[in-house]
Amino acid sequence: MKPLIKIENLTVGYDRIPVLENVNLEIFEKDFIGVIGPNGGGKTTLLKAILGLLKPTRGKITFREDIDNRKKPIGYLPQVRHIDKKFPITVYDVVRSGLLMERRNNLPAAALKTKIEQLLSETGILNIRNKAIGELSGGQMQRVFLCRALISNPKILILDEPDTFVDNRFEGELYSRLSRLNNDIAIILVSHDLGTISSYVKTIACVNGDLHYHRSHIITQEQLDGYNCPIQIISHGDIPHTILKHHH
Repeated sequence: MKPLIKIENLTVGYDRIPVLENVNLEIFEKDFIGVIGPNGGGKTTLLKAILGLLKPTRGKITFREDIDNRKKPIGYLPQVRHIDKKFPITVYDVVRSGLLMERRNNLPAAALKTKIEQLLSETGILNIRNKAIGELSGGQMQRVFLCRALISNPKILILDEPDTFVDNRFEGELYSRLSRLNNDIAIILVSHDLGTISSYVKTIACVNGDLHYHRSHIITQEQLDGYNCPIQIISHGDIPHTILKHHH
């Protein structure tokens, strides 16, 4: 089976200073990869390289033909802390903007309106479709940008810390929805919360200057230490939790 995305010997960073070096990873259909690691370890840098927002210093990223031609696009949910809430745009238009870069956006206006409102309804925010994004809470923003990521029917969905600023109810709904979506699409999920995502993801990538790929959703403290990934697993009964150790 040909991978959707193949990353080979990737080195990438900012101002000629590498953040990630010699990264190799293959992403296949219906993969559900949890990406973990410390702040500054390169998780978001990896996503930016995949999305074409950062040019590799060395190595390459190859997309399967249908992904490369944007017939099956990549959906992206960014960190909401990086969204400009002063930008004068409504919830409805944010979701619609998810189609602006697609080459095959031939939906009639009425069908597009129905599709957007269906997504908003499924995430419980149809009633705020005409609000400006500056009026929204962090959890509402996450819902809006999830709808934006899904509007183009992507083949791959990339989420950068989607559990930040959300309430417990939506967090549960989010992961349940991701599990259903994974029946049809590949998912890359960046999170600090290994304890939560390990219940949903299929495999784990530890990112801290490089990348170690673990072909299971179960990972031990010894493996994390071996991967130079400063996350400590703490278990209370049957419910795992995680915290970040101090790192330099």
